[in-house]
Amino acid sequence: MAMPAHTERSPTDGGAGGPAQAGTARETDDAARAAALAQLARPYGLLFWVAVAAVIATLVRIAFFTPIEASQGPAQKIFYIHVPAAVTALYLAFALMAVASVLYLWLRDPKLDRVASTSAEVGLAFTTVVLVTGPLWAKPVWGTWWSGDARLTSTLFLWLIILGYLILRQAVDDRAQRARYSAVLAILAGLLIPFIHLSVYLFRTLHPRPIVLKPSAPSLPPEMLTTLLMSFASFALLFVALLLARYRLATIADEGLADGGAAARGA
Repeated sequence: MAMPAHTERSPTDGGAGGPAQAGTARETDDAARAAALAQLARPYGLLFWVAVAAVIATLVRIAFFTPIEASQGPAQKIFYIHVPAAVTALYLAFALMAVASVLYLWLRDPKLDRVASTSAEVGLAFTTVVLVTGPLWAKPVWGTWWSGDARLTSTLFLWLIILGYLILRQAVDDRAQRARYSAVLAILAGLLIPFIHLSVYLFRTLHPRPIVLKPSAPSLPPEMLTTLLMSFASFALLFVALLLARYRLATIADEGLADGGAAARGA
C-alpha cells in the first residue's frame, strides 16, 4: 500500500493567521505609526507656509500700498484684517462646522465629526482675531472700546458657544455620545450666523453695514477693494491649511497611532 506523502509546511507559508500574515500586519501597523509620528513632528505642510507667505504679503500691501481712508485715518486699515477674519470664521469655519454636524447626525461617519471639531477650533482662532481687532478699530473711530451693540454682542456670544462646544468635547469620554452632543450644539451655533449678518439691519447699531457682502455692488475704491479681496483670499488659504493640519492630528489622536508608536518605541 502506498503511504501518503508527507508535506512539510514552511513557517513562511503559514495559512490564515500564520506567522507570515502576522508579520505583515505588524509591519503595516509599524508603518502607520511611523507615518503618524512623522506627521506629529511636522504637522504643517507646504500649503501652510504658502498661506503664511500670502498673509504676510497682504499685511505689507495693507501697510504700505493701500491708501489711507479720509475720515477714519490709519485706524481704518484694521478693517482689512477684521472683516476677512470675520468672514472666514462665520461663513467658512462655522458654516462648515454646522454642515458637517448635520451630515454626521445623518450618516454617523466619524470623519464628519472630526471635520466639525477641527473647523470649530480654527474658527475660534479667527473669531478671537475679530474680537481683538474690533475694539482696536472702534476706539479711535467711535470713541469707545465696546459699544455693546447687537453684532458685537452676538459675535461674542457665538465665541462663547464655540468655546463651550470644545469644552464639551473634552468632558465626554464616549466618542459616539460626544459626537452627538457636539453636533447638536454646533447646529445651534450655526443658526447664529444669519442673525449676526442681519443684525446691522435689524437693530440700531454703530457697527457699519456690509460694504462687500451686500445685494448691490461693493462700495470701495478699486485700490481698497483689491486689498480686501487679497486679504479674503489669504485668510481663506490659511483657514484651509490650518484645517487640514488639525484634521490630520485629530485623525492620529482618534486612531491612537501616536500612542501605539510611543509604546512600540518603549518596548
